[in-house]
Amino acid sequence: MTTIYEVSKLAGVSLATVSRVMNNNTNVSDATRKKVTIAMKELGYRPNSIAQSLASNCSNSVGLLVSEIHGPFYGPMMGSIESTFRAQAKHVIIAAGHSDVEHEQQAIEFLINRNCDGLILHVEALSDEYLIELSKGKTPFVLLNRYIPEIAHHCIILDNVKGGYLAAKHMLEQGHINIAYISGPQWKKDAQDRLNGHKQALAEHNIPFNEQLLYHGDFMEDSGAEGFKYLHNNTQFSALICANDEMATGAIACARESALVLPEQLSVMGFDNVFFTRHIYPPLTTINYPINDMGKMAANWILSEVYKKTTPPIQTVFEPELVVRQSVLVNAQ
Repeated sequence: MTTIYEVSKLAGVSLATVSRVMNNNTNVSDATRKKVTIAMKELGYRPNSIAQSLASNCSNSVGLLVSEIHGPFYGPMMGSIESTFRAQAKHVIIAAGHSDVEHEQQAIEFLINRNCDGLILHVEALSDEYLIELSKGKTPFVLLNRYIPEIAHHCIILDNVKGGYLAAKHMLEQGHINIAYISGPQWKKDAQDRLNGHKQALAEHNIPFNEQLLYHGDFMEDSGAEGFKYLHNNTQFSALICANDEMATGAIACARESALVLPEQLSVMGFDNVFFTRHIYPPLTTINYPINDMGKMAANWILSEVYKKTTPPIQTVFEPELVVRQSVLVNAQ
């Protein structure tokens, strides 16, 4: 196996100079850097990244923990984070926590043991107390879609209450009064906030919240279909708001199987504005969740806090926006 000594001998430079080239030290002339690079290529030398990270105390890798690897929501988020780091010659190590306390904790320990310089965490099951304690450790981290007052500086969030409010407000402004709602699991803070925003809009229009028009889903497509069946069999409604686009898609498919014409007989709204919402029929009115921008902001947080790079100002709260398409009947009576 080729050694750094052989590289230095072929390039005609010192071991320290080869080390500076490998660590991208700017205190090396272009001519010298070129000689070392050519020597490494001729000898087929590959730097030992583990040894480098131990020597420099920097692995140039960032850990990313998400709830799931699959799905239309997490893919774009992971892509935006990876591309931001790639532009800065940093690498991303990805783990999944599956919204489970033990899995999330094991994933964080794995990423820390991999000597990641920083972490981006999209966690749902771990307690605030665990994350506050984690913030006292040596590995910096930023939280996506989670707000903890004690470590607010580490948090990048969407105003989910406003998102739920905007969805219901739009339905109400179109004349709908009997509005059914399929929520996400209520142990998740974002699901709670979206339902609270929904209730807030109803209260502003002097419409009491009706528990019979509520179904608790799990953010998955099947629960949207199950929620529609349950609501359709037990109550009357002209509009349906789902707490994410996947559940809205399941509900729309089930409504069609029940021979309903959309949006004339049923208006449907989602939340997230994932890529497929503009392609289903009718194109889905939804709430835009700027997860790509939030992912880039989390990456910039790491670049600024960990690597001391100059980045745009860090934005910690993002605003949802109404995206109007054709799945909501206008001026319903």
